[in-house]
Amino acid sequence: GDEGDEGDRIVYANDPEKHQDFYYEGNAIRTSRYTWYSFLPMNLFLQFQRVANAYFLVLLILQLIPQISSLNPVSTIVPLVGVLAATAIKDGYDDIVRHRSDREINNRNARVLRERTAGTIPWHEVVVGDILEVNNNDFIAADLLLLASTEENDMCYIETAELDGETNLKVRQALKETAAERDRFEDFDGIVYCEPPNNRLYKFDGRLKLKGKVHPLNIDNLLLRGCRLRNTRKIHGLVVFAGPDTKLMQNSGKAPFKRTGIDRLMNILVIAIFVILFILCLICAVSSSILESRLGDEFEAFIPREFSSTNLI
Repeated sequence: GDEGDEGDRIVYANDPEKHQDFYYEGNAIRTSRYTWYSFLPMNLFLQFQRVANAYFLVLLILQLIPQISSLNPVSTIVPLVGVLAATAIKDGYDDIVRHRSDREINNRNARVLRERTAGTIPWHEVVVGDILEVNNNDFIAADLLLLASTEENDMCYIETAELDGETNLKVRQALKETAAERDRFEDFDGIVYCEPPNNRLYKFDGRLKLKGKVHPLNIDNLLLRGCRLRNTRKIHGLVVFAGPDTKLMQNSGKAPFKRTGIDRLMNILVIAIFVILFILCLICAVSSSILESRLGDEFEAFIPREFSSTNLI
């Protein structure tokens, strides 16, 4: 039909105000895990998911209670704090690198047609519905519907190494109906109806409504964020997905908390140590109770206690 189906994403070219009710994502991305105020609590929470760290924290708490332990808690505090601090410093450095990378990418320049004029804006200011001009060797700022190309038959060539690792060039094709508008893109009023954001790199279903006619769209008409324009002087494209909604970011997920094989082995060993200690303590406690019940007050000769049974009467 001429209108979109329920659940379709609707993109109005050159009319960002119509998208205000849809709450589409902006084009800024964030791959870092922490902010300055969330780093300490979140990093400690993640570190204590390691069984060894949690085990030594419980051990430290028990050592702080004089009635339970006679050991100096410093012997546990120093190595535990050292391990936590060293890991936090490494995680903090890694996250600073991610912040710098995000800032560099978000501030790359993009050529955009707005209010009947062409201008340069940073990537993070690109919004859904913008028409971008991309030159040869430039990275694609967002997922774009290819409108026109300077190449023959309005084809263009892209490199997708950052998406799938493939270095061979791929061909994308613009519709002849949109290419015919190349001199009037500031007045382009097409409407795109397409699938919602997803992580399928090789599939795209949509329709373009232009001048009362509906044209089918597929992945051959789409330029994905992270691709690079090659062997093509210039193309124009309509922003369909931006920022976190792009297929690249939908595939990236959140930065994982690194766990090595040694970490997993340590978790098993610590759990085994805890189980063995628990069984030993249980055996000793039961044996002590049996021995005390048989010897009565004479039990103090083996383990003196603060109050004898006669004092408690």
